[in-house]
Formats: sequence, C-alpha cells, structure tokens
Amino acid sequence: MASFVQRMVGAAKLESAIYEEVEADKHATGQAMGVVILSAFAAGIGAAGAGGRGVFIGLLGALIGWYLWALLTWIIGTKFLPEPQTEADLGQLLRTIGFASSPGLIRVFGWIPVLGWAVQAAAWIWMLAATVVAVRQALDYSNTSRAILVCLIGWFVNLLVAVWTFAFLGFAVLGLRGLTGNY
Repeated sequence: MASFVQRMVGAAKLESAIYEEVEADKHATGQAMGVVILSAFAAGIGAAGAGGRGVFIGLLGALIGWYLWALLTWIIGTKFLPEPQTEADLGQLLRTIGFASSPGLIRVFGWIPVLGWAVQAAAWIWMLAATVVAVRQALDYSNTSRAILVCLIGWFVNLLVAVWTFAFLGFAVLGLRGLTGNY
C-alpha cells in the first residue's frame, strides 16, 4: 500500500492503480479530504498573492464542492449511465475524486506575476484529467469516454445549480434592499 504522499503523486500522474487503491481503502476518505484541503489552501495562497481573500471560505467551499461533486457523479454514473459492471458507493467516489485534487497543489504558484494565470489554467486542466481517471476507475468503466460524459453532465448540472443559486441570492438581496429602502 502506498503512503499518503505516494498516493498524491500517483494520482497527479494519473495512475489508474492508485485510484483503484484509494477506491478500495475505506480508511482513505480522511486522506482524500486532506488532499482537497491542501489543494484549496494552495489555491488560497496563490490567489492571496494576486490580491485574493477568503482562504477559510475557499476551504469550506472546496469541501462542500467535493462532497456535492462526488454525490452528483455517483448519481449520474450509477443511476443514469452505468455499465453492467458498474458498482460503486459514494465513499469510493469521495476518495477517488478527492485524490484527483492532487494536481491543484501547483496553484500555490498562482501569485507569480505574468505566469499565475497559466499555472491556474494548467492546474484546472490537470485536475479535470485526474477527475476523469478517478471517475473511470471508481465506476469501473471499460473506457474513458463514458467517464468524460459523466463529468460533462455533472459540470453542466453544477453550472445550472450555481446560476440558480446566484440568481436566487441576487433576488433575495434586491428584496432585502427593497424592504429596507437601501438601493
């Protein structure tokens, strides 16, 4: 069994065997949470150097997002797009998707002038690729295309929920301002 650091490195290298290992290890959920926290903290440091704020909010958002993304992926992958051999539970997706955040550690360099945007973009693309591998392994898919489809559908649903949430919050703020007379 690989160590925590070896798992993070293997996940960043998109090694299927590491994703299979963390999928099967029920004790690795805490490690997966640790990866999500480290990745979010790295993003916060990278953003702070560029004038960003709210590391705590970022950490909380990352943990909530990690759970919701795993839940959504589990629903889409096991209920709507399963293959005959697909057998997964939420914990398996939490573990594999958590470790897919490993490449996000490079976001700590997001503060670097001129290169910060490239670091952020590279991290985003790398984490997306890792998530596809994580989903493929956790859902026991025979090919990557179905994992990509699950991730695309999940991304679209997340986008809709975010838009609806921001729209609701915007209307709520406008309503409160209307009630208090502060425009």
